[in-house]
Amino acid sequence: MQGDLSKLSVLIVEDSRYVSAMLRRYLGQLGVAGTLTAEDGADGLAQIDAGAVDIVICDLNMPGMDGIEFLRHLAARQHAPAVILISGEAESILNTAVRLGRAHGLWIIGAMTKPFRLAPFSALLQQLGGNREGTHGLSFEPLTPEEIRAGLRGDAVELVFQPKVSAGNGMLNGVETFLRWRAADGGLKGPGAVIPIAEASGLINEVTEQVFQKAMVQCAAWRAAGYDFTIAVNVSMYDLDRYDFPEFIVGTAASHGVDPASIMLEVTESQIMSNVIKPLEVLSRLRLKGVGLSIDDYGTGASSMQQLKRVPFTELKIDREFVTGACEDGAARAMLTSSIGLGKDLGLQVVAEGVETEAEWRLVARRGVDLVQGYYVARPMSAAQFDAWSDDWASSTRH
Repeated sequence: MQGDLSKLSVLIVEDSRYVSAMLRRYLGQLGVAGTLTAEDGADGLAQIDAGAVDIVICDLNMPGMDGIEFLRHLAARQHAPAVILISGEAESILNTAVRLGRAHGLWIIGAMTKPFRLAPFSALLQQLGGNREGTHGLSFEPLTPEEIRAGLRGDAVELVFQPKVSAGNGMLNGVETFLRWRAADGGLKGPGAVIPIAEASGLINEVTEQVFQKAMVQCAAWRAAGYDFTIAVNVSMYDLDRYDFPEFIVGTAASHGVDPASIMLEVTESQIMSNVIKPLEVLSRLRLKGVGLSIDDYGTGASSMQQLKRVPFTELKIDREFVTGACEDGAARAMLTSSIGLGKDLGLQVVAEGVETEAEWRLVARRGVDLVQGYYVARPMSAAQFDAWSDDWASSTRH
């Protein structure tokens, strides 16, 4: 779990020279060699624009551009660094700032109230470690419909996989599939650069088909290598608008020798609220054929319980909003506990997303979560990287 912090480039955005000096001293004790400082948000943004920064440690209450405004401008950057927030303000304000940053799409590792100690500070930094994957290299600049059409013809779809492991013993249970798009210039784009445009331009069915086809090819390869776990694939509400979608899923799986019971289709709860009849039929027929159904990002939609009542889900994934920081945030912890209890009462497998620390792992395990997914276990990785990770994880698991 430990990373090499010596390779990190850290920017401290803090108007107090005393606090800034203390943070620099802590970073030095932890082996961080590259540390920059800024006294307000505007100066911080200028330094980020001038060169690569892996992580920003940012105060909230600063003269000029404060930390809240800084987060908004930071989110507009194409490659935003990870963020740790610090503040002497009330904990409720700090927790709200964390949620706001994540709503902007930023990777908010966590937050600390002043005064803070070395141990929790070190734990937050270890989540990033020396691995810069996830902070640099992925572009979220939207594609055009024409670029998506060309990419579908040119094999632009690539996949990465994030493990899901047992909260009780750490055993590998499954993987979730994520889209990566190889752009014409050779760079990689994340799903946010592709999916909304594909949905708006009527291309999402083709994108989903290519993702699922490649996921089944990889699943078959893992089966042949002796692995036995589920593979999850995200689907769009527009995929659920096709009466032939169950036949496509089961037929494609069968062509690669994959049992439908090994497949989990993840549906974001807010997506299936408006047009009810057709998605209900499609989802029900998928369950009849043995395919698992997961309600993703649970807790973020407007009618969560209604969705659970009317759709035959088999898995509930609690959104990272209620997991990350739940050890410190009483409100998030209460919602986490309530969601887990509801899922268990309904007989669903419950997954905690966004688990980034050992403390969060232990919290969700005590509350009864079945599976854990997040950076504490592993970042999304290629199939080639997965084999090495699996061997290392199996030999080092102590949960």
